[in-house]
Amino acid sequence: MGLFIFERDTWQEVFDSLGKNKLRTALTMVGVWWGILLLIGLLGSARGIENSFNRLFGSFATNSVFVWAQSTSKPFKGFQEGRQVQLKISDAHKIEDNVDGIEFVVPRNRNQAVVVHNFLSGNFGVSGDYPLLDQVQKKKMIRGRFINQTDIDENRKVIVISEEIYKQLFEKDAEMIGEYIQLNGMNFKVVGMFETGNANMGPSDDMHIPFTTFQQIYNMGENIGWMMITGKPEADITQIESDAKLILRNLNNVHPKDNRAFGSFNLGKEFAKLTGFLTGMQFLTWFVGIATLIAGVFAIGNILLITVKERTKEIGVRRALGATPFEIKRQVILEAVFITMIAGLLGIISGGGLLMLVDTLFGQGDEAVLVNASVPISVVFIALVILVFLGTLIGLIPAFKATSVKPIDALREE
Repeated sequence: MGLFIFERDTWQEVFDSLGKNKLRTALTMVGVWWGILLLIGLLGSARGIENSFNRLFGSFATNSVFVWAQSTSKPFKGFQEGRQVQLKISDAHKIEDNVDGIEFVVPRNRNQAVVVHNFLSGNFGVSGDYPLLDQVQKKKMIRGRFINQTDIDENRKVIVISEEIYKQLFEKDAEMIGEYIQLNGMNFKVVGMFETGNANMGPSDDMHIPFTTFQQIYNMGENIGWMMITGKPEADITQIESDAKLILRNLNNVHPKDNRAFGSFNLGKEFAKLTGFLTGMQFLTWFVGIATLIAGVFAIGNILLITVKERTKEIGVRRALGATPFEIKRQVILEAVFITMIAGLLGIISGGGLLMLVDTLFGQGDEAVLVNASVPISVVFIALVILVFLGTLIGLIPAFKATSVKPIDALREE
């Protein structure tokens, strides 16, 4: 009995029933087809947006906050309003030692420099950094290496350059590792080249030299430009930001309620907003898609009710010849599931084609809005399971209607 779906007569009856009114059958399937297309299209687009943001911020430890010094807005302890505050390396160490939940504190410096190689030159941003930067803002190295601790300890004149600088200062395909370039008239040995990132928090990072070397050539002493504070995965980065600023106010004689003295950008908080937006978008997509599917499946149920009404006499004959109510019901349910599945499969194919088109139009290049807009196979499988369930459920209504009329009454029906 369970093998009835493999019987030729079963499918012959399904095709005969649906083929009696091809236009009506096709229009019935449109609702389910549109629901699946909408679901896959929106879910794929949401995934594309998520991939785009991940590519944009992928090199950053997202549970981070950037802090820099500004001017005071309140007088305090004999200091006048408008005093320029200067961050120091000791400030970064104090924060690292006294704020709970911190994983890394990375002090940084930056300036402009004229860079010359042979007869080519340019003006670029140069940053003084520690090797730790590569852990919180991962550099995609194309050749060579990033700054290491030996470079810091020995104040080496080594430099890591971006791919863009290489293109401007070196001939095409020329070897750059071990070559020397002039930075403000001083020779620096190139030890690595990295891929230019898609996102820069603040000024662009064109070149990196050891932090200690930067201090010497720019006479920075203990001064730093800003610091990047990274919290542990479970830490509250907003609380870390608040605690860090409180310590900085105490260390630099700033009024406790002066909110202007230290600027900050909380990447973790902004990323959490983005994650919440993407989650909400996915929930809305599922809601709209399933609601559309239900509407389409209900349309199938209504059409099958009309079909059952038209086939009342035929059903009466089958009952009179010995067909059980269960056999009649399963035939009608099979028709409902078949229509639903065919419409769903067409929707899946159409949705896949739509995502390929979206990827072609909006997913190419470094500035792509949607990156690899796609839907996991698991989601497609879940959608098919939902379709089978809904098709079976909605098929029960016309199925019970088909067996509610007594055989003798069905045979009298005109």
